[in-house]
Amino acid sequence: MARALELARRGPAHGPNPRVGCVLLGADGATLGEGWHRGAGTPHAELAALTDARERGSDVRGATAVVTLEPCDHTGRTGPCSRALVEAGVARVVLAVEDPNPLASGGARTLRAAGVEVQAGLLADEGREVLGPWFEAVSRGRPFVTLKVAASLDGRVAAADGSSRWITSEESRRHAHALRAQVDAIAVGSGTVRADDPSLTARGDDATLTAHQPLRVVVGRTEVPAGARLRGPGGELVQIASHDPHEVLAALHGREVRHVLVEGGPTLAAAFLRARVVDEVHAYVAPVLLGSGPSAIGDLGIGTIDAAVRLEPHEVYRLGPDVLVVARPRGAAAPQTSIVRTTSEES
Repeated sequence: MARALELARRGPAHGPNPRVGCVLLGADGATLGEGWHRGAGTPHAELAALTDARERGSDVRGATAVVTLEPCDHTGRTGPCSRALVEAGVARVVLAVEDPNPLASGGARTLRAAGVEVQAGLLADEGREVLGPWFEAVSRGRPFVTLKVAASLDGRVAAADGSSRWITSEESRRHAHALRAQVDAIAVGSGTVRADDPSLTARGDDATLTAHQPLRVVVGRTEVPAGARLRGPGGELVQIASHDPHEVLAALHGREVRHVLVEGGPTLAAAFLRARVVDEVHAYVAPVLLGSGPSAIGDLGIGTIDAAVRLEPHEVYRLGPDVLVVARPRGAAAPQTSIVRTTSEES
């Protein structure tokens, strides 16, 4: 199973489908084949492992399939993995995590009905960690929401004159771009579009666009200007004419978005916090003092310290002179996100 999890991590962290790995074992414990899911539209991990076994000349009849997620039981872009395993003559399936997707689950039941022995729950915690935001998004029926904040030590996102480039360091910005490359969508408010004219692209160390570009989502009813950088190279531009975070997430869920990064500004951040749909906060804090200027978070309607939004830090990283704090609302489950790590980080 540890090897299957290693294979699963090779799959993309973004996209509508989960990261899954599979290893086929013979009666003597020898590896007959292995595979992983490489993204939407490609063979699932079980089919990839069966293909690998066939190319090796391995006979998989009576084999054990070790897979990180319950084999699917539905026909989408590919056929049901549960039936493919049955038809291949696999005798036993060991899985880490049962599929939370009602459209795809049921593979274990189909396998058992066909006489295949099924064991579930091996290294389940590690399996959910590899699945990351996908698991929570599918379980809840809405995208996993990461709120990103980049601010001075006194909580400002810009100076009094509106200038904000750059509060945080190059190391923090590099890390943030790596995070963008892992999510399905980036959301900002229409006010941020007017004030900052962001491009909302994911760029590598050489400033070129990465292979995966997330959807660029503008929340609000004001049209994006014709000459805005959002209309330039990058991910698809999507405008959602609403100020209700629940409506925004429903629209993104309809587009099979599993992980959305809310980047700003203060008004949008406050709206998502008030709606209690923020699953994780990434706060990049720079050792800079401004004393005035807009705050990172807008009005939350909190009048007393007892009503404060309390977060629990789960990770703290050093990024050059800055600090990244990854936190979740109190009472939330242990985080399943895969934090982007760079060589400059120190815990």
